[in-house]
Amino acid sequence: MSCSCEFKGCNKEAKVLAVIFDLDGTLLDTERATRGVLNKFFAKYGKELDREKEEKKRLGMTQKESAAVYVKDYELPLTPEQFIKEITPFYRERWAEAKPLPGANRLVKHLLKNGVPMALASNSMREYIDAKISHHKGWKESFSVILGSDQVKSGKPSPFLFEEAAKKIGVYAVNCLVIEDSMVGVKAAIAAKMKVVAVPSRREADCNGIANVVLHSLLEFQPELWGLPPFDDWVDNALPIEPIHLSGLYVAGSLQETTDNATLALPDQVVGIFFGWAKVVDTDRNFKILVSIKLDHFSHVANKKIHVYLINANSDHKSEQQMQIHLVGYVRAWDNKELTSTELEKLEEYKSIARASLDLPSFTCFS
Repeated sequence: MSCSCEFKGCNKEAKVLAVIFDLDGTLLDTERATRGVLNKFFAKYGKELDREKEEKKRLGMTQKESAAVYVKDYELPLTPEQFIKEITPFYRERWAEAKPLPGANRLVKHLLKNGVPMALASNSMREYIDAKISHHKGWKESFSVILGSDQVKSGKPSPFLFEEAAKKIGVYAVNCLVIEDSMVGVKAAIAAKMKVVAVPSRREADCNGIANVVLHSLLEFQPELWGLPPFDDWVDNALPIEPIHLSGLYVAGSLQETTDNATLALPDQVVGIFFGWAKVVDTDRNFKILVSIKLDHFSHVANKKIHVYLINANSDHKSEQQMQIHLVGYVRAWDNKELTSTELEKLEEYKSIARASLDLPSFTCFS
């Protein structure tokens, strides 16, 4: 008997026909942009925020849920509705500063170019989703479906957001791939019987146990593994990326990132082998550099190990120097192994890739 179905992908192979993205922490770095808002708000009421405890507890909650928790836990003289009304203008102002996370623009443009339907499904309210993406050219037009938690029965970890997104796109849930950053989002995707890739921040490392695949960043995403068209933007062995800027104190090959302004610190998703340019502050010295960025699993604070290898210098500079660094290319993911000068063969291979790439138009335009 023949099958008549209004959905695409009425088959048993469960081919990926659509991609559903979370927004905050997956595509957009709203966390760093809005850091400090809660501290400033709570200070008005003589309260001090326990950020480490609250971030873990609230991640993935809807706005109404988190507002109710804040009002109760900190005994604020507000209703949850008053809390939201007072604090929202502070967030709106900061959303304009939120930048796409590494690989986000690249992946969205790639899927759009290849005709892969995309949806945004966020625990934020729809009004706030529109406000956030309005600052990024082409994002609203790239998604055929945009859903907030106020448009369904309940948000994540319930499956309703993802199920509704699939329905509106016109594909079965099993034909959808979800890309998420939080445990509640991963659980929602699994509850919806969808495939899920997690790109978690460090405090959401529990995703390792239940997501189909866990990546450090979207730069590691390989569409062909999901039956989607592969990327075609690598230049030999290097990938041009949107510039990543950081600064810090360079000491004997390591960079101690400047974090006086928390919004300048690197997001967790900047991990891997990169290359670019370094300028020694207050001098005219510029260097081609290879940079290894790895997570520091032994630290209790947001921290990374950043190793800087000077490519076109006579020797490594051992003295302390302030550096401004602009990363413009990506070589590979971090493989859980320390990249040190003792691994000479690997190190020289990566340096050679960086040296050659930084002479090409695809990379020199950022120098």
